Amino acid sequence: MSARPRRRSRAKLEEHHVDERWMASYMDMVTVLMCMFIVLYAMSTVDQTKYQQLKNSLATGFGAVNVGKIDTAKGVVVPPEQANQDKEGFNDLQLAKKEADKLTALRDKMAKNLSAKGLAGTVQFVIDQRGLTAKLVGSKSYFQPDSPVLTPQTNSILAAISPVIAPIPEQITVEGHAANLITSYPSTWELSSARATAVLRYLVERGGVAGPRIGAIGYGSARLVNQDRTEAEHEENRRVDVVILSGQPDRIRALIPQVLKSGS
Repeated sequence: MSARPRRRSRAKLEEHHVDERWMASYMDMVTVLMCMFIVLYAMSTVDQTKYQQLKNSLATGFGAVNVGKIDTAKGVVVPPEQANQDKEGFNDLQLAKKEADKLTALRDKMAKNLSAKGLAGTVQFVIDQRGLTAKLVGSKSYFQPDSPVLTPQTNSILAAISPVIAPIPEQITVEGHAANLITSYPSTWELSSARATAVLRYLVERGGVAGPRIGAIGYGSARLVNQDRTEAEHEENRRVDVVILSGQPDRIRALIPQVLKSGS
């Protein structure tokens, strides 16, 4: 008679423990939620030191050894009343004016050096969106006929302008041009290229201009400045241009003529 109650007690004990496994999953979920709220609370504080510590700790937990640092860009703050000045943007106009002033200063230095050597007016200067161009116009003044050999006057002119362009960082291109006439050279392409190269070699070998900053190109008679019919017009097309290229972005360089015209 005493065996039956024992059986009921054992069955009742087994019934009591059979469904308690769900508590393990529940405790895991509660732990995860607690961690999430701790993280959210820590991130909501403005203490930068604690934030960096938390960030580094989380990054280390995900396998990152070095969190690193992200640099933020810095810009120019423009007053509200000047934000849309002249519709092109206040900053762009300001940079264009600064670039135009720099090119003008280089031109004035070259002109001063030429005047000191008695060569005033021998070089034509042009400032535009490309940069500053020093034009050596007229082959009879600068080269031997149908030849890339520099005349003594050309040497003197290059000696005057090279000290101005040697120290600056801008890129320089030497562009040769020729009149559309049959010469002793195989073509005007070779003649214009040879003249441009002769000027480049003087600027590098004797003027101190760094070789990686300068290049030469010959356009032949592809870029005539007139009808090229008379001897005077031929002389205008026989030229070498030394171009100091502006390093500003296209949108800034496009404003240089406008700045020069307005004189602002």
